[in-house]
Formats: sequence, structure tokens, C-alpha cells
Amino acid sequence: MSSWFKRIKQGISTSTSEKKEAPDGLWHKCPNCKKTTTVKDLKEHYYVCDKCNYHNRINSKEYFEIIFDDNQFEELFSNIYPTDFLGFKDLKPYSDRLKDAQKKSGLKDAMTVGTGKVNGLDLVVACMDFNFIGGSMGSVVGEKIARSIDYCIVHKMPLMIISKSGGARMMESAFSLMQMAKTSAKLTQLADARLPFVSLMTDPTTGGVTASFAMLGDVNIAEPGALIGFAGPRIIKETIKKDLPAGFQSAEFLLDHGFLDFIMDRKELKTRLTNLLSLFKN
Repeated sequence: MSSWFKRIKQGISTSTSEKKEAPDGLWHKCPNCKKTTTVKDLKEHYYVCDKCNYHNRINSKEYFEIIFDDNQFEELFSNIYPTDFLGFKDLKPYSDRLKDAQKKSGLKDAMTVGTGKVNGLDLVVACMDFNFIGGSMGSVVGEKIARSIDYCIVHKMPLMIISKSGGARMMESAFSLMQMAKTSAKLTQLADARLPFVSLMTDPTTGGVTASFAMLGDVNIAEPGALIGFAGPRIIKETIKKDLPAGFQSAEFLLDHGFLDFIMDRKELKTRLTNLLSLFKN
């Protein structure tokens, strides 16, 4: 007799709270080649497709796991929160958008800063989180970068910024645009202190982020296939009235045209970063 029939006959029932279901996100389909794999295998491959090498978007939590020794790091400036200076409202108030984004992402804003060791070498990493309002650059992002630079100068440590952003946060208007000048000026102080700044651009790095700190690294690197640019291709095409070349604004296109120093596969990130930091230290 089948087990489900026995359960019905004997009056056995299972409450909803006791039912075991497969966890969300057990499987992952590659957006590029459509290969299906388990999330566990994907994580073991640094969230990179083992068939086509497509680099899936990840956030600060995953980058810190990859970069820092034994995932041991201290989060810096976690007490800084965004504020709705302007009482901005479009389809809904900016203050409500912030609360929704904080609730969904578990983050306070689009930038997380950590300090730890990379194969024994000190490093401060400021990483953008795309799942917080598209990684948009607001006042908190600029302030965390500024404070990270101050921290690096005091502790004589190199800085790495991992960019992943749709650009300036329009809900903060001029306050957002001011971060371009603020972060660029602070990076000059880091250069004057003769401390290295490594800029890693990931998919996508656009708008005011590209036009400021993302392109100011002592070493500018990118992940394969990353979209990097200021304005979108459609806007550029409409402005210059010309067709754009194939692969325009891809990391590979930028490397060919001298905007990047090299493209780095994510699985090589920690090794290449260790080599860079060792060179700067020597």
C-alpha cells in the first residue's frame, strides 16, 4: 500500500510549519549560456560559470569572502546612515525607498567597507552593493570612501575600491554629484601619502562613479565582460549620430583602448591582488 494512502487511512497529517521544502535558490541558470548548476557549485567557482566563464554579479559579502584570509575582517563606518536631505519624492518618497532597500538588502547603504589581511598583507576594501538602489552613489558612499582614505593614511594601508554602480543617486541631486569631486580630492591625499589605490571595476560601472574614483586607481582592473562607461550606448549613439563599434564599453574594449591595466578573472583575484600589494610594499 502506498505511503500517502496509509497516511490518509490512519489520519496522519503534517502541519504547514513542519513541512520541509527545498530552499530557495538551490539551482542557478547562467544568463549567458543557460547552463544549469547548483548554487553550491556556483559558489565554489567564485560565482563564475564553469562553461562560458560568465561572471555573475556578487556583492560585498561575497567579495570579502574571496579576498580576506579566512573571511576575517573588521567592518568600518557601519554607523553611517543615508538621509533624505531634500524630502525628495517621485513615485514614492526617497525616505520610503531607503527603508525598503535597507529591509530587502540588509544593508545600510550601497557601500560596505572592511579591513583585513590578504595572504598576510593589510588592505582596506570599499565595495559597492548593486542590490541597494542599483549601487547608486549618494552621500554615504562618498563619505565612506573619504573616511576609508583617512583610515588608510593613519594606518599606512593600501586601499581597494570595488565599483558596481548605475551612477549618481538622483534622489540626492547635487549632494550626490558633489561626491565625484569629494572622492577625487581625497584620493589625491592618498597619493600624496604614497599609498596605493587599486580600482576594480565590475559589471556595471557607469555614470558618475566611472567619471570619478573608479578610473583614478594607481592600477585600474576589471572583471571579464564588465560594462564600463559614463553614459549609456543609446545616449552616446544619439549624441554623436554614429553607430558604435562592436563590444563598445565592455572591459575588453576598454583594455584595447588603454583605459584599463588588465582584466582579471575572479578566481585569480586574491592571487593577483597579493602580487600587486607585494610589489607596492617592496
